[in-house]
Formats: sequence, structure tokens, C-alpha cells
Amino acid sequence: MDKQHAKDKIKKLSDKLNKYSHLYYVKNEPAIADSEFDKLILELKKLENQYPEFITKDSPTQRIGAKIQSRFNKVRHAKKMLSLQAAHNREDTLAFDKRNREKLQVTELEYAAEPKLDGLSIELRYEDGIFIQGSTRGDGSMGEDITTNLKTVRSIPLELNKKEIKHLVVRGEVVMFIKDFNHLNKENTVSNLQTFANPRNAAAGSLRQLDASVTASRKLQSFIYEVIEVSDKKPKTQKDVLDFLKECGFKVNSETKLLNNIDKAIEYHDIMEKKRDKIDYEIDGVVIKVNNLEYHDVMGQRSTSPRWAVAYKFEPRKEMTVIEDIVTQVGRMGTLTPVALLKPVEVGGVTVSRATLHNMDEIKRKDIKIHDKVKIQRAGDVIPQVVSVDKQARSGKEKDFIMPKKCPACNSLVVHEDVYYFCTGGIACRAQIKEGIKHFASKDALDIAGLSDKTVELFYEKGLVKSIPEIFNLTKDDLLKLPGWKEKSSNNLINAIKESKKTNLSRFIFSLGIRHVGKHLAEILAGEYKNIDILKKATKEELININEVGPKVAESIHDFFKSKNSLHMLEDLFKAGIIMKNEAKAGPLQGLTFLFTGTLLRYSRSEAQRKVKDLGGKVTDSISDKVNYLVAGENPGSKLNKAKKKSSIKIINEAQFSSLL
Repeated sequence: MDKQHAKDKIKKLSDKLNKYSHLYYVKNEPAIADSEFDKLILELKKLENQYPEFITKDSPTQRIGAKIQSRFNKVRHAKKMLSLQAAHNREDTLAFDKRNREKLQVTELEYAAEPKLDGLSIELRYEDGIFIQGSTRGDGSMGEDITTNLKTVRSIPLELNKKEIKHLVVRGEVVMFIKDFNHLNKENTVSNLQTFANPRNAAAGSLRQLDASVTASRKLQSFIYEVIEVSDKKPKTQKDVLDFLKECGFKVNSETKLLNNIDKAIEYHDIMEKKRDKIDYEIDGVVIKVNNLEYHDVMGQRSTSPRWAVAYKFEPRKEMTVIEDIVTQVGRMGTLTPVALLKPVEVGGVTVSRATLHNMDEIKRKDIKIHDKVKIQRAGDVIPQVVSVDKQARSGKEKDFIMPKKCPACNSLVVHEDVYYFCTGGIACRAQIKEGIKHFASKDALDIAGLSDKTVELFYEKGLVKSIPEIFNLTKDDLLKLPGWKEKSSNNLINAIKESKKTNLSRFIFSLGIRHVGKHLAEILAGEYKNIDILKKATKEELININEVGPKVAESIHDFFKSKNSLHMLEDLFKAGIIMKNEAKAGPLQGLTFLFTGTLLRYSRSEAQRKVKDLGGKVTDSISDKVNYLVAGENPGSKLNKAKKKSSIKIINEAQFSSLL
């Protein structure tokens, strides 16, 4: 066979196999037998082995997968991946609709509704029609690069049907169908390998394999539902989005419906809940989205969730068991939480042996006693909770639970505030100290690799780390004296501790564990203050004036930096060598805030935002008086009209933006 003939044959086989794959995995319309498909794949492989110069990026053989040489690289998302606000009943959903209509000043809204998949969120990037990168959700801003593994998911096109699209970023979910999950667990049981708790865990574990051929064997499926960036004309409604995605070759959920109003959306939820156990994959609710995408810009978002969508959850699955005892758990801030120790029971495929009882008011309201027979549910199908007590089953041997007057961890006095009980021991309380150390070393704080919760427990019990600053006093000799610690693991942890000393202001603020200050608020505080010394001197009034900081949060921050214990800890940390860089980079755009709308041709949205930050500027997603420049690309949204009404905002096009850079 001459080269030209081989090239033509390879292309013909590739096109044929890609067509059959699309019919089978995307449209659920198998056109040939599996054995015939396998023969064609084998024929293509042989030809490509003979003529490797003709292997294309979208060849079906490129889905087989190869070993990844190291852990996954980090990928910054084109736009932050937010969570969805939950609605647990009809009233929550009607309130969501009411807020939408009042904000938009309309009498009725059209919604697009789809099953809420219990899988793993992904982001896919295409350049010149070719799939070039795929990533996990991660922390919402940064995910893990799992491109090689995602190429093995046959419902994800390696090349778009709409080849003219130069740039495209989409999002969706990878799931494992229930029949494939059951088959995998059966095979693993026979082979004496690990079994998975549920299909979601199986899908997540499969996508994070270092050997992509393992991922390829797991029969994963994908559903795509959102367009983040596109060089083509952007769809105007969620229905248009799904039609566009189908044209591109993606698999979209066939259960998605366009609904005239919120009552129809609630009706859709009820229908899907009844169908839940008949569907091929796990769902735990429905997602209801405002159909008109232009309204999304007007409605905006909260710090962690969009205002234009809600996840209307199903009633959790429930089972009966017995409370064998109730104990108290002391949290990082000293809060005592009652926890029920249960006779183990399987709920929705997961064995549950503990359930939170939240607080004493919850125990009194539900009249929960030790030895009660109770109904258990996994809230959101994740966190175990006690739903109700079977009082008819009581024998008289049940006992009331009484909150201890002294902390079970340190014997300090327990005080009662509102519905909560607190240990007054502070940093003298071993439970609070241990939880504080774990938080300080956690991924979103100082990210000390190797200092796991279990390791913190060991170090504390051995007397090596009794406070946060003592982390930095650890030596290799200390570690080598411990059982199981060798030269390599000891060196790795000491190096990780040393590396963690170089951090940034937002991570450091978050690591301190200030009550009410999460990761997002730590980023806001870091953006407002140049260094920790200025933040330490901030008054309550000054803090309240910061966006998203209320009186309660301001008081908590102020009190933390007035505490002698906190100041001593900070002093010890800086003596240990903590070095912080300011979040804001000095540069020619310092002090200027940019907002982007529409599609840029020269840059992706994330690239443009990164260039602004690299030059010292700030980037925002919403119109406000703090915005200095609005960069308008093609097909701009409603932000452009809003900006025109504000004389303080300068509106520039992409060419002017490039010139400014």
C-alpha cells in the first residue's frame, strides 16, 4: 500500500469509527455490533503503526490512554466554577422565582430545568475545533489537568462537528452509569480489589488515575450543559446553549425541559423525583436556570453561587437504626456539637455509623434520646442526619442526653450562647488546638503537604506540636524517632514546612482560623489591606465598610487581633520565618479595576484578566462605581448598557485594550 492510499484509508476508518462512536455514546443509537467496531479499531491501529505520520489528534485510537508521568498539573479556570444554592422544598423554589422577578421587574420567567447529576464537574477547552485541555472543578478557581483521562471518555468529542469554531470552553459532568458501577464493583470484589461506595466516587476515582488506560476501561459518560467562552456568536438562551452543544457533537441530557414558569419547573421536579430510580445514573435533584442568558448578567452572583439558578433537591433516602450513644465533638472554634453513634446501617449505598445532631435545640425539638430507634437520612445524599424518632418503639430504657458542663477535651467550663455551647479553654483546649493546627496546614491555608489530620493527631500526642508555631520547630530527627517515618517521608515533610513559610496574605489570613472568615472573605481582606499589620489595627467601623463584611464578622476580626493569645501566636509565626507577599502586584495598572463583557478575539477571557492582574490591576465580574474600564468584545451583554449610564466608567474595545497593555 502506498502512502497516499494509507493516508486515505486511515482517514476513512477514523471518520467511520468517530461516526459510530457518536451514534453509540452520544445519541444512544448503536449502528454496528461491538465486535465489528473492535475489528475496525484493530485495523486502524495496524495502519497507524505502519504510518504514524498520519495519526490525527481526533483519531479513535487516541482515546485508549497512556500513563501520566507525574501528578496532575494545576489549571486556572476560564471563569470561577461556582456552586449552586439549594432549595429543599416548594417554598424555597417559589422564593427563588420571586427574587428573580423582582430583580428583573417582570411578571413571569421562562426556566430551563435538567437533572442534577451526582458526578464530577469538568471544564473542557477547544482551540481550532480540537480538544486541547480538560480539568476538574478543584477549588473553583484552579482545577487539575486530566486531559489524557478525559480523552478516554467516548462521549467527549476530540474534534468539534463545528470545525469553524476557533475557541470554545464548556462545562459539564462526568458520571458512571449504575449498571457499569455495579459491574465494576462485582469485578473488583472477585479480584479482591477496592470497591467504591457509590457511582460518584467511582467516576471521580476513575478520572484521577495516573494510568489513563484504567480510566478507559471504566465506561464513563459525560453530559455537557454550559458554554463559558466561545469565539462564535454566543447563544442567547439556555435552550440555545444545549442546541449549540448538540451541533458541536457533545452529549446533552435528554431529560432537560424548557418550562413556561416556576409552577411548571416545580412540576418537573416532582416528575423527576418519581422517575429517579428508573434513570440509568444517579441524580439528587433538578437544576432550574433562568432561560434568558442576558438576565444572568443583570442578576449577577453571590460569592459562591449564581443568583439565576437553583438546585431543587429531592427528599434524601432514609433508613431506620438505633442510637447507641451520644457524644460531644469539640470544633476548631470551641463549639460543642452532639454526635449520635449509630448501629451501622446502609443508606443509599453508604454505611452510616455517625450522625450530627447539630445542637441541643435540635435534640429537644425532635425529642431524641440515647437508645432511640430513629430514621436516618443522608442530607443532600451526603451528610448523615437524624430525621425523626420512632416513639412507638420506646421500651423505657431510653436516656436523655445532657450537654456536659465541662469540655470533654480539656475540662474547661462550657458556656451557653443562643443554641450553642462553647468550651472556654481557647488555646488551652487540646481539641481546639489540634483542629486549629489541622486548619492551618490545610490545602486552602498554608497547604503543608504531608501534614494530614492523622499526622497532626500523632504529633500532638507525642508532644512534638502543641501549638501552630511549633510546626516550624519540627526537625528531621524528631520525625525519624516516630514509627513508620523514614528518611524520604521525613525530608519531604520538613521541605514542605519550609516551603509553606513563603505564602500570600489571603492564605495566611484564612489559616489563622478567625471565626466567620472563610477563604473568600480572606481574599477580600487581603485585597483591602497591604499587610497583616494594617489589618491588625483596623477598627470595627472600618471593617464594616468593606463589601461583604457585616457587624458580626467585623467584631470577630477585631476581637481576634485584640486577643493577647492571637498576638503572641502571630509574633511566634513571624519569628519562625513566615514571609508574605502583598496580593496586589505593583505595576502600571495598579489602582485600576477592569470588567469584561462579550467575546474577545485575540485573548480568552481568562488570558485578558490574567494580563490585567500581572500589570497590577484588579478584575471584577459586576458593574459598580469601583470599575474604571469596561472592555467590550463582540456580542456584549447588558453590562455595556449599564456602564454607559456611569460617567466614571471608560468603555474601550479590544484594540484599545491591547494598546493599553
